[in-house]
Amino acid sequence: MELDDLKPEVATILNDNKIDRDTKLKNLCQFLSDSVSYYNWVGFYFANHETKTLHLGPYVGAETDHTVIPFGKGICGQVAESNANFVVPDVAAQDNYIACSFTVKSEIVVPLFVHGKNIGQIDIDSHVIDPFTETDERFLEFVNKEVAKLF
Repeated sequence: MELDDLKPEVATILNDNKIDRDTKLKNLCQFLSDSVSYYNWVGFYFANHETKTLHLGPYVGAETDHTVIPFGKGICGQVAESNANFVVPDVAAQDNYIACSFTVKSEIVVPLFVHGKNIGQIDIDSHVIDPFTETDERFLEFVNKEVAKLF
């Protein structure tokens, strides 16, 4: 399946007016995890700009101790500061990486902008080395544009 084929269902999940925002995001995480074989952990972190920290939001995958991440720390913290996508083909080769699990081999983080402000990000871990392509980046940018409509 092509990632673009998933776009209509992403919109359907996020436009379900019968459920709250966090449930929509959790359902979206589950859909992405179920639909893309190498999306093994899918979640959102949201920024608190006053404390310069990210806070774990809805996610699907293994439990994580990383519920609060300071800006600048790890891949997610770096994206909070850079406002740019960050693709890590091999987490073992990354100096400023916060280890979540020995099963995680790669990661992609794409910032979430609302009215031009980075309010958080989607974070995806994979158990495969180097699975993420530019197609994943463009798809996740689309996902975040749809998510931004909820705020």
